[in-house]
Amino acid sequence: MTELENNISSILKEIPEQIKLIAVSKTKPVELIQQAYDLGLRRFGENKVQELSDKFALLPKDCEWHMIGHLQRNKVKFLSFKTHLIHGIDSVRLLEALQKEAEKSDTTFNCLLQMHIAEEETKFGLDRKELEELLLMNEAGKFERIKICGMMGMATFTENKQQVEKEFKGLRKLFDEIKTTTFSKSENFKELSMGMSGDYKIAIEQGSTMVRIGSAIFGDR
Repeated sequence: MTELENNISSILKEIPEQIKLIAVSKTKPVELIQQAYDLGLRRFGENKVQELSDKFALLPKDCEWHMIGHLQRNKVKFLSFKTHLIHGIDSVRLLEALQKEAEKSDTTFNCLLQMHIAEEETKFGLDRKELEELLLMNEAGKFERIKICGMMGMATFTENKQQVEKEFKGLRKLFDEIKTTTFSKSENFKELSMGMSGDYKIAIEQGSTMVRIGSAIFGDR
């Protein structure tokens, strides 16, 4: 059994069947991703638009590509018909750019709203006020070509498991609140993307529906 095969097998044993595994393939060569595909993985996460586009062209067409990095507005035009889900909607202006591109290319985008839940300032994400503004615009029909499928958040990078748990728990509470009010009639709003290689077990305990795992699958960068 190869290291990759062993890693994937170990991860799948620890993740409940209903949890979606996003294999974070950023910086990894196409050959390695193809090996992961051959071992049964189908969902892959990239954080750079150009890299996602290049890999989309070279790998099997039933791969499900997730844009998990910070997305710049001037790059959204390159994502049409390539991405299954954009995880990091962190501003109204980004959503406006996606709506504009979707109208132009006659498509739709599936998106998650990224909340700022970490204590680290370097993390991207909406605050509560920005979220409320965005939701009001959505209710007014400003983003008719955007499917808001749920929320995403990244916890503080720390050894303090209680802090990570608290941050994930807070996001789960907000997710439940929004789901039962604003999106009570929506079939799309169901995903909560929390957890990476270092904290995915805590994320799953706190209600994550999808985890983004890179180094625990492919090894350190």
